[in-house]
Order: sequence, then structure tokens, then C-alpha cells
Amino acid sequence: MGIEIEKKFLVREIPYDLQDMPCRMIEQGYLNVHPAVRIRKEDDKYYMTYKATKENYEGIGKTEYNMPLDEESYCHLRTKVDGNVITKKRYLIPLNEDGFEKDYLKKRPELAEKLGKGEIIIELDVFEGVFSGRILAEVEFPDEDAAKNYRMAAWFEEDVTGDTRYSNSQMSREKF
Repeated sequence: MGIEIEKKFLVREIPYDLQDMPCRMIEQGYLNVHPAVRIRKEDDKYYMTYKATKENYEGIGKTEYNMPLDEESYCHLRTKVDGNVITKKRYLIPLNEDGFEKDYLKKRPELAEKLGKGEIIIELDVFEGVFSGRILAEVEFPDEDAAKNYRMAAWFEEDVTGDTRYSNSQMSREKF
């Protein structure tokens, strides 16, 4: 179990040649939305995730459990998915260099170390299928303080953290 602390952003423009970025192919579906019970195929890995807002937790963190699946189990559960199956390419992009004030990083050497090792990145999701044309960026942080102090990249348009219209679980329920 862990706590996932992430922020989500709309994207104004993509300033990178995505062909040069590491990429993962993702397919996911939801067996339940509240709490979220999701199955996911990420390249050649399969797993089930349980996500829920942690009780008595005021911040943006969510309880998250990941359980591995084999391909056969994934395919069986895929037949039980409610709503839309979400497909997307996830590009892994270095975090913007101006994401944190220099003074803040001096006070947080462990965060500066994570940044230096490339452990905090931008996950750029380029949706396909029924959501083709939608692009969202996510950044996962080690703690709430880092999330609060992050300055979004210039190519982001708007912070939509907590806006259910951009939640994958809610997207799975959209009608077309």
C-alpha cells in the first residue's frame, strides 16, 4: 500500500519531439469507480489497482494498492469492465527545471536528489480511441509539501487536480 500524491494538468502545447521520449502503451478499464478498482495492461505487464481517497486525509493523496495479474486473468477481467476502456500512450518527460524555487530545494536536499536522479517526472498521457485528442500531464510527488511548492511547466495550460472531468475513472463512464 502507498499514498499517491499527484497533480494533473491540461496541456497547452508539447514542446518536445515525443519520438525521443520513453513511452509506454497503456490500456485500462474500471470494474468499479468509487472506490476505483482498475485493471491495466502497461506494455507487457498486467495488474489491478485499488484507489480511494484516504479516510481522514485532507490533502490530494489517495490510498493505492497494486496487485500483479497474469495475462489470462487480465483478459478475463477485461470482459467485466464497465464503460469505456481507456487507451493511451504515456510519455516520460523530465520535470521542468524551474519546477521548484532554488531556495526551496536547498531546504529539501532529499527532493533535489530525487530530481537529480530523474525520479520525479512528467507523465504525458496522449489518449487514443474514444478519447483521441485528449492530452493530460501528471506529476507524482513524494509528499504534499513538494506538490504544493511545484510550479507547473510553461507548456501546461491549467492545473486540473481534483477536477473529476479529467479523472480516468470518470472518463470511463462518459457517454458518447
